[in-house]
Amino acid sequence: MARVSVVAPVIALPAYPMRAGRVDGWADAAVAIQATYVESLQRAGAQEAVLGPRHLDREEALAVLSHFDGLLLPGGGDVNPERYGQARAEKTYGVIPLRDEFEFELCSAALELALPVLAICRGTQVLNVASGGTLRQHITDEFPGHGKPGVEGGQNLHDVEIEPESRVGRAMGAAQAACSCHHHQAIDRLGAGLHVTARDRDGTIEAVELDGPAWVAAVQWHPEDTAAGDEAQQGLFDALVDAARR
Repeated sequence: MARVSVVAPVIALPAYPMRAGRVDGWADAAVAIQATYVESLQRAGAQEAVLGPRHLDREEALAVLSHFDGLLLPGGGDVNPERYGQARAEKTYGVIPLRDEFEFELCSAALELALPVLAICRGTQVLNVASGGTLRQHITDEFPGHGKPGVEGGQNLHDVEIEPESRVGRAMGAAQAACSCHHHQAIDRLGAGLHVTARDRDGTIEAVELDGPAWVAAVQWHPEDTAAGDEAQQGLFDALVDAARR
């Protein structure tokens, strides 16, 4: 019997720079991405391609993404507030200009190419700012239920209300889901072409989608945290990869 070859969709996954000393036993600086993103894509049947950040212009970003079937924008540090016309607040931290430049160019190129995109936490904020929106730079004191990023045990599992007929709702097969959050920033003014498809009970925007035929969805929580044991969260990665196959 002839063997049928199935080529896995290749999903671009930008990593972030790490200073020297962050990796035990490595004297040099590094680039890294959490294994949970990789594992979630692989469970969905994709091949991840981890991209180290570098300086890109529009044409270079278009050329890079022309080799891929989709883009996953992961979580991480804060976006530089200058990108949305604000002064840096006291509690804004973890800004890496090179990472901003790299991911903003990739995001814009993916939208121009109509590639499927799944944006997670910081990735959601990148998508919103790239679309002309703004962020609330620190929500932790006002809304403590969203956990604390970069802190061991900082995740907070809480319920999110989801529009069931949205891309996120269909991918997860749910109108409500327990979601792992650890973020201190959130969407303020919504970017052009985006609409809200999930909120926390405190009103915080938890998911947005881009109008149009391309599969572009963004969640403020971290589905990769619990996707290994939660079919609803894994469904987001499955939906990205299914869109990439098409």
